[in-house]
Amino acid sequence: MQTSRTHWLERHWYRITPLHAILLPISLIFLLLTFARRALYAVGILRSEALPVPVIVVGNITVGGTGKTPLTLWLAQQLIAAGRRPGIISRGFGGDNVAPRAVGSHDDAEAVGDEPLLMARRALCPVWIGRDRAAAGRALLAAHPECDIIISDDGLQHYRLRRDAEIIVVDGKRRFGNGFPLPAGPLRELPSRLKRAAAVVVNGGKITPGTYQMQLEGATFYNLRDPALRRSADDFRNMTLHAVAGIGNPRRFFDQLAVFGLRALCHPFPDHYRYTPADLAFADADAILMTEKDAVKCAPFADEKCWALRVDAHIDPALIPLILKKVAPHGSQAA
Repeated sequence: MQTSRTHWLERHWYRITPLHAILLPISLIFLLLTFARRALYAVGILRSEALPVPVIVVGNITVGGTGKTPLTLWLAQQLIAAGRRPGIISRGFGGDNVAPRAVGSHDDAEAVGDEPLLMARRALCPVWIGRDRAAAGRALLAAHPECDIIISDDGLQHYRLRRDAEIIVVDGKRRFGNGFPLPAGPLRELPSRLKRAAAVVVNGGKITPGTYQMQLEGATFYNLRDPALRRSADDFRNMTLHAVAGIGNPRRFFDQLAVFGLRALCHPFPDHYRYTPADLAFADADAILMTEKDAVKCAPFADEKCWALRVDAHIDPALIPLILKKVAPHGSQAA
């Protein structure tokens, strides 16, 4: 059922179908509400909140994954290398927490969300979650006063939090789908929103002038039962393989396996899918391959057949000087 839902969304968000005769009027209402909400923040009727340190927001204008989390981790690494002390905040999508809280490497993905847990396990900097991103930022800074900059993962439309710089990530292959707002298409905001960002990063595919190239790279798999156990793609050749992916664009992961020369039976799931042992019950599998985002949810019940591919973002290094210029000296701009 979940897989069918994924295919239904793909069919209607990335092409034009007769159903759009019904969906487009609803999309117009959604678009008007989006404009109205942003305008209310712009004129001060809805109040935004500034934190005492600069804030960088990483987000997208489409529903689904575009590579925000790998970019957030890369950005944290680059800021640390530049002498800054970042902290990361996130809503914790898929988790059940409302109040701000820290995310630790041993937390349960169902409690804190898959992406925050993945970022916490990289152990780069403090990671906090909360439905109210401003409150999460305040709580993080109270617990870690050494932090001098905040990165908000997936917070583009959370206008209650003021920001000094916005980085919008675009899927270089799927782009903006059929170009329609929700629910007729995948757009949360129109492509014209890109003009207001400090930078636009294109994940895969061709870049256009003024944008920054991003590639996700990785060739090493680690075992979910014993993460110290590593294998290369060549080690899985001539095996019966199954691959699962509960991310925004499962095809991206499956295509990467094909680039490695691996032939796997592919099982796409919705983004942030909550796996059960039955989802990995492939009796014929010599190995089950998945993303790191899937791994943090499957680890509690995975067996020795389960392997995750670690990927890291590689981004045009010219992005960092631009962002550092935007956040120093601190002078938050209203959303």
